[in-house]
Amino acid sequence: MPVPPPVSVSTRTGAHSNGLARFNDWPRELAEAALLECCGSRRWAHRMAAHRPYPDLASLLAASDEAGYDLTPTDLAEALAAESAPCLHHAAPRAAHLALRAAHAAYEHSFGHVFVICMDGVPPSQHVDQVLAAIRARLANDSDEERSLTAEEMRRLARGRIVELVTEAGRPDPLP
Repeated sequence: MPVPPPVSVSTRTGAHSNGLARFNDWPRELAEAALLECCGSRRWAHRMAAHRPYPDLASLLAASDEAGYDLTPTDLAEALAAESAPCLHHAAPRAAHLALRAAHAAYEHSFGHVFVICMDGVPPSQHVDQVLAAIRARLANDSDEERSLTAEEMRRLARGRIVELVTEAGRPDPLP
C-alpha cells in the first residue's frame, strides 16, 4: 500500500510563525504536555520541549522526525498506548463499524498494540476503505516490518499534530 506524502510545510508567515513563537515561549511543562498530545512518548516530548526555540516550522518538524527515529521500543510502546484506533463517524453503516472492529481486533491480536495510520490528505469519504485495506495489508507483515511501519506512521501522525498545534497556538486568543 503506498504511503501518502508527508504533511506539507508552508513557508508563508502567519498562523504558523505566530504559533511557533508562542510555542517557543511556553513554559517547558506546558510545551511537554502539548507535545504529549502529538506523540505519547514522554522521552520524545521532553526532548522536543528541551530543544526549543525552533527557528521555523520546518526545523520543528525535522526535530520531530529525528526524535521519532530515536524512539526505543519502550518509547514506541508508550506512544502506542496513548493512541486509540481510528474510528468511523457514528452515521457510517453498521457493517462498516463491524468490519473495522473485527479488523482492529485481528491486528491487535497479531501485533499486541493498536493499529495506527496517518490519514492526512485522505478525503474522509475514503477513510474506512483506506484503513481496512491498510490493516489487511499490514496483517501480512512480520513483527519487525510492522514495528518499522508503525514507527513511521507515528512519526507522520506527530508531524500532522504538530502542524495543528502550532497553527492553533498562532490563532488570536478569543475575546473574554
